[in-house]
Amino acid sequence: MTRTVLAIDDSSTIRQMLAMTLGSAGHRVLQAEDGLEGYALATTEHVDVVITDLTMPVMDGLDFVRMYRTHPSSQGVPILLLSTESSDRFKRQAKDAGATGWITKPFRQDQLLAVVGRLVGA
Repeated sequence: MTRTVLAIDDSSTIRQMLAMTLGSAGHRVLQAEDGLEGYALATTEHVDVVITDLTMPVMDGLDFVRMYRTHPSSQGVPILLLSTESSDRFKRQAKDAGATGWITKPFRQDQLLAVVGRLVGA
């Protein structure tokens, strides 16, 4: 079954890596450059999981998570933060905002696929 993953990151390279990795596993990947663009996609398209960067212009990852979690379409949708930040303080903020988990950049492709697979029941 094809699952839709929304990848939000201001780095086109990271978005391409996510799209290539997840696409090769059969997932449909939507891409956004910042949290505001990601929010527009997340609330108008069906998504099964969201992967978002923490630090981005316009709207950062934490603000995206907080805003998206107020929308009814976010119910049951796992959100992973993908960031170079790995401190417990940031992880706690992400969890408090409504994020499901955290992956540190640079990510390993097998790790990303395993986590997404667990989250979408694949």
